[in-house]
Amino acid sequence: MKKTHEKKDPRFKIAHKEALIGIALAIFQFVWWYGFAYGLGSKPVKEYTYIWGFPAWFFYSCILGLILIIFLVIVIAKWFFTDVPFEDEEEEERV
Repeated sequence: MKKTHEKKDPRFKIAHKEALIGIALAIFQFVWWYGFAYGLGSKPVKEYTYIWGFPAWFFYSCILGLILIIFLVIVIAKWFFTDVPFEDEEEEERV
């Protein structure tokens, strides 16, 4: 049972927000991969187009998708995530 007189730790709100951002990134990456892999890759092999020697579906889903998700993770980690201390403020005040 939750005690009503306990003050809520603001780190949990930050952690939940960042976890939801991480889940959204994972879902975006899967949709990107699935869309290109099965969208462009469902044609007969003779109709494939190639980029740098790779089938277009592979290039867009795996190579470009990887580069895009790495870029998005870096941008989101730099501008949207917050550095949160692991120690409790109450413990620091007692010492």
